[in-house]
Amino acid sequence: MKKSTQLAIFAFLTIQSSAVYAHFPLMSCWLESDKVICQAGYSDGSEAIDYDVDMFDYDDNLIDRVTTDKRSMVEFAMPDTDFYLVFDAGHENPVEVDVVEIEEK
Repeated sequence: MKKSTQLAIFAFLTIQSSAVYAHFPLMSCWLESDKVICQAGYSDGSEAIDYDVDMFDYDDNLIDRVTTDKRSMVEFAMPDTDFYLVFDAGHENPVEVDVVEIEEK
């Protein structure tokens, strides 16, 4: 087999195999006294540093926006209304966490 053919096959297989290792965003949140704390990341274990996490009320009004820190974490003050959080890392499916899913840690 020619070297150029081998390189083409190798390139094709490399591109195809990267789809198998695709990762998706994750976020877990918990309550600590009057704060909502979340840690964002990816299914492959990598961190999500310098990404925005948005807090919305149930009328889809933005309550707050916090950027993840060096530990991939954000901290919000507990609002006086029901809310949900969104971590949109630019993938097809952003992560949404509803207040009813969040428990005391």
